[in-house]
Amino acid sequence: MSQMPQQAALSKCPSCAEPLESGDLFCGACGHDLSVVPVPPQDHPTLTMTGSPVPGDGVDWPAPEPAGSGSTPGEVHLPADLPGTDSGGKPLHAQEPAAPGVRFDRPPEPDEYPLQAPDPRAAAAVPEEPQPVCVACRAGRVDSDGYCENCGHAQPRERDHMERESGPVAAVSDRGLRHHRNEDSFTVGHTALPDGSPAALAIVCDGVSSATRPDEASAAAAQAAGDTLLAALPRGTHPQQAMHEAIVAAAEAVNALVEEPAADREHAPHQNAPACTIVGAIVTSGLLVVGWVGDSRAYWVPADRGAPAARLTEDDSWAAQMVAAGLMNEAEAYADERAHAITGWLGADAYELEPHTASFKPDRPGVVVVCTDGLWNYAETAEEMSEAVPADAAERPLHSARVLVGHALDGGGHDNVTVAVLPFPAPPQGAGSA
Repeated sequence: MSQMPQQAALSKCPSCAEPLESGDLFCGACGHDLSVVPVPPQDHPTLTMTGSPVPGDGVDWPAPEPAGSGSTPGEVHLPADLPGTDSGGKPLHAQEPAAPGVRFDRPPEPDEYPLQAPDPRAAAAVPEEPQPVCVACRAGRVDSDGYCENCGHAQPRERDHMERESGPVAAVSDRGLRHHRNEDSFTVGHTALPDGSPAALAIVCDGVSSATRPDEASAAAAQAAGDTLLAALPRGTHPQQAMHEAIVAAAEAVNALVEEPAADREHAPHQNAPACTIVGAIVTSGLLVVGWVGDSRAYWVPADRGAPAARLTEDDSWAAQMVAAGLMNEAEAYADERAHAITGWLGADAYELEPHTASFKPDRPGVVVVCTDGLWNYAETAEEMSEAVPADAAERPLHSARVLVGHALDGGGHDNVTVAVLPFPAPPQGAGSA
């Protein structure tokens, strides 16, 4: 009878790896049948990424079949030879190799990226706006937050501090130290008379705080009066008549404010109508004209301080009435708490519009100071005003207006302060502050 082929004696149990004795048919440890030995699995050596056997694995691999032959066991493939799909199941691009863990579902990237030429418009230099100068120290620049980089002073809002210069005339207006807003306004300008001689003008208005929208009233009055003068003087209207017409136009502009807005009347039906005072001056080569309603003033200050200065206006006020009636002297009247109660103003609820005008022919050069009571409260008499005005005011009107505003602020600044300075006689066209 045929017999089963004899197997080589085993030294270890193929099941539990216990040592065996020669001739054992069963494992003494686990009872495994040693007569049944499984066929060892076919070995598969590790391949490198080139498909070559790892050196030293002890296996001789056959050489790869020529290209184009069918796949046979033991055939070596390079990674690029195998088709692949992306993570979504789509075939990979034929020109790109598949690699474990790498997606190739995007277009190939170029070797070089062209640089985009810069936009010539972006390269063009943009002119920078000049930084404003601090109104306090006159040296530092103002940052984007509204503070001086030099002294740290907070800069005022546009209406809180205004400065204007027009030819030979200049004006400055400031909120002061106590008020929450500036209710003053002004207009300055210069023009030529029909004969070609120069003329300069200034209008200063002070809003009545007890009325509604006093800031709007002063702005409307100053604008209307200035526009009227600049239109009338070149036509040949006499300066004194032109001043009268300018005050009437200013009154009409303030009266018009009572009609708007309707919401204000609904919320405050018993509030006074918008109101303000007005004072103005016109200087030519030989004539000085002033006009006013209320208690804003105009002063004459000669260049030769040996000559007396003069106040050119009379207040529409309780104090002035007391003095005119002989009931009080000027010192007593203006010391009274009722002194600044005005008896004349521009506004819809004014008793009657009575524009005051006066003309003068000074015999020497000097300056006209047009101002609100925010200044003259600190330089009330003509002599005091003359002392406060700089000696070179005719040559530097803007500088002088700044000095006078500073005088009021140094004195306490209890009210809004507005000052205009006009040299007399009016200098030729083109002259201005040094």
